[in-house]
Amino acid sequence: MAKAVCLNGYKRPAGAAAEAGERPAARKRRKADGGGRGPEEKSSRLSAALFGEDCEINHDQLYELLKYAALGNCHNATQPSWCRIYHQSHLAGVVVIVLHETSQLHFYKFYLQFKHLRKVFRHRFTLSSSTNFLASLYGEGANLKPQNTAQGLNSTSSECVPKSSKLQCDPILRKYGEKKRGLTSYTLTLEEQEKNDYPIKGSPGCKGYIYTECDQQRTDSSPLFGLDCEMCLTEKGNEVTRVSLVDAQGQCLLNELVKPESTVVNYRTRFSGITKKMLLPVKTRLPDIQTRLKKMLPHDAVLVGHSLNADLQALEMIHPSVIDTSLLFARNEGRRFKLKFLAKAVLGKEIQCEQKLGHDPAEDARAALELAQFFIEQGPAKVAELNLEMLLTAEKLAEVSQNKTVLQPRQRRVQKQLNEPPCSSKPCFLDCLQMTGQKPLLLGRQELDSSGLCQSNLSTSNKQILQRALEDVPLSTFSIIQFSLGPEYVASHLLAGLCEKVRSKLTDMLTIYAGPFEKSFCLKSVKKEFGRCGPIQSLTVVTETYQPYVCIQYEVLEAAQLAVESLNGAEVAGSCIKVQRPVTAAMLDCDVLIKELELDVENEGVIYVAGLKKSLTEADLQEEFSQLQDLETLFLPKDLQSGKCRNCCFLKFQKSQSAVDALKVINGWTVKGSKLRSRNALASGHLWRWIWQMNHSNEKQGGNILCEKMEQPSDSEQDLRKEVKKLDHHIKKLYRSLQDNTLCVVLFPGVNSMHGSQSGLGLMGIKDDGGRSAC
Repeated sequence: MAKAVCLNGYKRPAGAAAEAGERPAARKRRKADGGGRGPEEKSSRLSAALFGEDCEINHDQLYELLKYAALGNCHNATQPSWCRIYHQSHLAGVVVIVLHETSQLHFYKFYLQFKHLRKVFRHRFTLSSSTNFLASLYGEGANLKPQNTAQGLNSTSSECVPKSSKLQCDPILRKYGEKKRGLTSYTLTLEEQEKNDYPIKGSPGCKGYIYTECDQQRTDSSPLFGLDCEMCLTEKGNEVTRVSLVDAQGQCLLNELVKPESTVVNYRTRFSGITKKMLLPVKTRLPDIQTRLKKMLPHDAVLVGHSLNADLQALEMIHPSVIDTSLLFARNEGRRFKLKFLAKAVLGKEIQCEQKLGHDPAEDARAALELAQFFIEQGPAKVAELNLEMLLTAEKLAEVSQNKTVLQPRQRRVQKQLNEPPCSSKPCFLDCLQMTGQKPLLLGRQELDSSGLCQSNLSTSNKQILQRALEDVPLSTFSIIQFSLGPEYVASHLLAGLCEKVRSKLTDMLTIYAGPFEKSFCLKSVKKEFGRCGPIQSLTVVTETYQPYVCIQYEVLEAAQLAVESLNGAEVAGSCIKVQRPVTAAMLDCDVLIKELELDVENEGVIYVAGLKKSLTEADLQEEFSQLQDLETLFLPKDLQSGKCRNCCFLKFQKSQSAVDALKVINGWTVKGSKLRSRNALASGHLWRWIWQMNHSNEKQGGNILCEKMEQPSDSEQDLRKEVKKLDHHIKKLYRSLQDNTLCVVLFPGVNSMHGSQSGLGLMGIKDDGGRSAC
């Protein structure tokens, strides 16, 4: 995917630190002077080149932006690597608006309804979806403390709150629900095994692995067996040196040393407990253990272990039914608790004691087994009540208070060869803000109590949240306001329906029909003429009509629109043709949508140029377009699969009038023997990439020239459209209330469902005097 090339002195930010300054102090001075910006005071400015692959932003990068915006150069905050804030110290505040249960799909499905958002925010980016969105903003230090505040908006009391409501945010309950279930509900699916690097029967990496042949259907009464291995590092890699298997009663069925096939490089005695002396008399080899395990396990056996994938990989064995306690006791963001902590917190048992030399695999296997049994017998709700995350924090704080030098080495050290990721936590955003005297504001589904922890607030309506925000945002330097469409509007079946409708409409907007042609027309000349408008994905001849027509599906919206505008009524291949889009119910507002995309603030000062020779390089284009005044960025798209250049590009100008002037010059301009065509951009930034992905995920080719049956939108979709309009109005009202020089970021976090995930969308800008985001 091509990156944007920046011209005329415009440079993408490279993470360099900007001007220092304590924003709170600057704000106090402003308030003392009357609250507004003085004539000599600088305005903050936001700059970003969000084209191509640069428009995809992850949560670490978003965290980077918000931290710098809020803290400046304090607490190791630096300029974000993907954008730049000029005069950060003059920011009046930072406001993040989160629209829960929404994605990029929702924004473009209801693009016309989001009238305020598309006219205000110039910078947009695709955002990777997250299972715990707020935690990714605050950093791992932000503890989520579930609490219901149905008694009132300002209530933080938890004395008379039902337990089920208090635990709404727990990742275990989000994954499994509250009801008790049988053991089969907790065995890993094939997809989960693949995701977590379990050996899978028939996969290329498992050639030569031994299959346990335990193929009998599992039931909730199938026997559980705990398994754990210790490994040494050899010339081959990790090899098993000890294997333990325990049954459901905790009886040890197997506890055997194993001699590695290759020369041992590191016995890892500190963790494995294995020494060279111990292995000298050992005759047992890995095939012996494989045979014994295969004989010992009944055909419906369920293996239990902590990060069991590493044990099975070392054993070179495949077993179809497993419970992994590192995944069972789920944490946010895919992190995992260590076995030692779980044994103590859940079972009240001390394992892997410091006094012992290495781990005892039988002890670890038994602990994992008992953890699984506890989870199954007590149910997810009981496990969630243990509040493991808070217990872990308390344990770490206790360790630090006893010996401040112990904590970090231990985090690095106690990483068994199992797949437990290291605990690389980011500093808590809340703590950093509060240390500088800034009290963050969090309104909506989760709010901050007096101790700075998050509490659930499920009873609050969007209207109530707006009223609170209008009152409280001016008093805070950093605010997160959460609105919600409500779960009834994002049911998986409705989401799947929206996705299909958007994909279908995009396909129709990218498709044009041209004709009629003579029966003996030259298809090659038609393809050449229409190819000058932009990259063609498919071209087919329609023969169902009296005279032949051609159906062309383009890869970019601008190409299809350019074909309609420039070739309708033109003579092509010896025929005077008509060019039009498919006529469907969904396409009746196509002209309105195209017009609004043209007026979209993101496309301001951006033009589309087609008809380029594919042999032209970025250097060639820079040279050709260098005479254009105020040219800022050149973006040359490439095919996301093949990497080949397309025959089009986007030009971004510093001034809108410069883009208008360039259009007059470029149309009809010849570059290296190729005649150019151009028009205003419709989908120049992140939308270009998203359309490509949506278009290529659809097998449908072309649209339907005949008028489809006019299907009325479902009641739920009509209600959703009304809800979106209300939401846009709420954001408009809140945005207008913000002080000038406030950084405002609107986030559609993305949606994960059984029908697949939808990426999120971010919109950002700094409010200027005119009420619009400044660039």
